[in-house]
Amino acid sequence: MDTPRILDVIASPADLKVLTNDELAILAHEIRQEIVATTSVTGGHVASSLGAVDIIVALESLLTMPKDRVVFDVGHQSYAHKLLTGRRDTFKSLRTYGGISGFTKPTESPFDVHFSGHASDSLSIATGLAKARQLKGTDEKVVALIGDASLAGGMAFEALNYMGNEQLPLVIILNDNEMSISRNVGALMKHLGNIRANNHYREAREGLQEAMETGGPVARGLLSFGRNMKESFKQMVIPHSMIFEALGIVCTHPVDGHNIAELRDILSLVLEMDGPALVHVVTRKGEGYEPARRDPERFHGTGPYDIATGAARKGRAAHPTYTEVFGAALADEAAHDENVVAITAAMTGGTGLKTFAREFPARFVDVGIAEEQAVGMAAGLAFGGKKPVVALYSTFMQRAVDQMIIDVSLAEANVVFALDRAGLVGDDGPTHHGTFDMVYTRMVPHMRVLAPSDEAELVHALHTALALPGPVALRYPRGEGAGAPLPERPEMLVEGRARVVREGDDAALLAFGRMVGQAQAAAELLAAEGMSVRVVDMRWVKPLDEEAIAAAAATGAVVTVEEGVVAGGAGQGVLEVLARQRSQARAITLGIPDAFVTQGPVSQLFADLGLDGEGIAATVRSALA
Repeated sequence: MDTPRILDVIASPADLKVLTNDELAILAHEIRQEIVATTSVTGGHVASSLGAVDIIVALESLLTMPKDRVVFDVGHQSYAHKLLTGRRDTFKSLRTYGGISGFTKPTESPFDVHFSGHASDSLSIATGLAKARQLKGTDEKVVALIGDASLAGGMAFEALNYMGNEQLPLVIILNDNEMSISRNVGALMKHLGNIRANNHYREAREGLQEAMETGGPVARGLLSFGRNMKESFKQMVIPHSMIFEALGIVCTHPVDGHNIAELRDILSLVLEMDGPALVHVVTRKGEGYEPARRDPERFHGTGPYDIATGAARKGRAAHPTYTEVFGAALADEAAHDENVVAITAAMTGGTGLKTFAREFPARFVDVGIAEEQAVGMAAGLAFGGKKPVVALYSTFMQRAVDQMIIDVSLAEANVVFALDRAGLVGDDGPTHHGTFDMVYTRMVPHMRVLAPSDEAELVHALHTALALPGPVALRYPRGEGAGAPLPERPEMLVEGRARVVREGDDAALLAFGRMVGQAQAAAELLAAEGMSVRVVDMRWVKPLDEEAIAAAAATGAVVTVEEGVVAGGAGQGVLEVLARQRSQARAITLGIPDAFVTQGPVSQLFADLGLDGEGIAATVRSALA
């Protein structure tokens, strides 16, 4: 008979109020077991969620939810929150098609405040909630849970400056685990490390906590002490620890993020404040599961794994991933050109740059979670005569579109944008699908855009992008390559020139990126029905091959196929060309509709969207009918 669990009787955070600290600690252990059991089957963000369990249990035991609002930065650490807010029975569907999201999602639960998934936005959202509270005259608590890496993002600093100036009533919980995906970098990370290590700071702040507890009305006493003693603390005992207090935000001493009693004591105090407070919580990624503790980077986002060993369940891939191919190709380019510099934003491993970082450390830059800084710095490097390659996920490059337009493209700077995870990415869902990059790159003057159809084409595309003057973007998908043999030497692609991969007269499929494979599958299906369909690998999203488009228009129908939004995308670019050519050809654009795409296996999503072989074939049949 199974031993009864506390977790099994928790229907909402209200049920936590009757539990003792010891019982809450037991509950935290049960939550970790449930997270490991589920993610071993579904995959997920394991290390970050395990590290945040005690914080979430302690915090939600003190709040009245959903009246009180908790804003999760990124949201990948919110698994314990999901288990405590009525989703225990559906938790096993985590990140699956039709299941619950791996991030917070308001349409999934009233306990979720916003659609999370991108870093550094939680404090801005919290300031809005706190300002709304002021305007309404209500008394709900507002809490933002943010990691130390996300705190280094520019948007977070802007929010800190505003809340300190306005003295908004909200609590920031800084989850300090020294990690984002890769190990954190930057001056702020060193600052937090100094705070953790400084005994004088700890002793001084312990004195502050005692003063808060014994000095009269909590909120008034805490605020008075924080304001009056700020300068003397700065000068006497902790000269390097005052960055938050200098912004008008009271900051606690570092708290053990795995001690629920200590967490509840400090949180109960700061939740009564009338101004902004930051609780500095020190945690360990992967807490409670040794394989994740040993390798938090791999367990940041992992597929299914064996619980006993932590080993991945999936067998070795038959082909290298696009990310691996890019990383190896960039390192090879750097070996032949000392001007090549690689830049990423806290994703050394995720963008395939570990080899580059190891072989060319002086030419590798990790700016932390700061995509705007990455692109702005790339412009400066280009002005200095270097050839920067900015490697970001497509969905995160969205955060630096202004820098791409003004700092890079207006100046025609020699910057290469390597957009990983372009197209549908699967289980992470709408916040991570890279479906907008063909629009935001295609619209910019001076920009050239490449969409390689397989891993060999990716090698050629990178080589071409580095050789061309001015800004160039190349987009490539997540996951295993198509199995194309890699070239011994990369080729220089002719700018704006497509390639025909299959001849045909009845219709033409103009495909971009890995949609070439799906188009070929459709052509095979139609050939079995007696139809002759041309397949063109367009290679270039910008400039488009107008001769190839004109030749396609001479067939019975033109169908464009892209793994991005149709509105403003590559297919609409083809329609513009056809209009200029005054073509009367029947033309159809296939791609992502005017909607956000759910989570799920990419093959399933392709089928739902009509972007698999059968779906494309059905569109051609309809066009020819």
